[in-house]
Amino acid sequence: MFNILSYIIFLGITSYITIHVGKRCYCEGKAYLKYLLHDESLCLTINRILLGSYYLLNLGYIAISLASWEKISSLEEVVTITAVRTGNIILILCVLHYLNLLALYFLRKKITLK
Repeated sequence: MFNILSYIIFLGITSYITIHVGKRCYCEGKAYLKYLLHDESLCLTINRILLGSYYLLNLGYIAISLASWEKISSLEEVVTITAVRTGNIILILCVLHYLNLLALYFLRKKITLK
């Protein structure tokens, strides 16, 4: 019973975060990519690839997280385990976001040096 409650809470939170952050990064990322690359069609292609990869990575991690949960036997464990699993996803998203920005920054430097 507690596992099902935890799954529902976890899926609700992570689905919202995944969709909201994905849409925001996709919409706001267009301008950033256009500034870096100066090629609109390339920017849209890269932005779509980043969004698709982002969704696939998150769905995969969420599926693995659900499959590897241990049995939950109290309400306290529901809160703790759900918070830790959700926190892991948020931290992974943050790291990936900054790695993407860093990669695009170095790509821009490489383009401007030519």
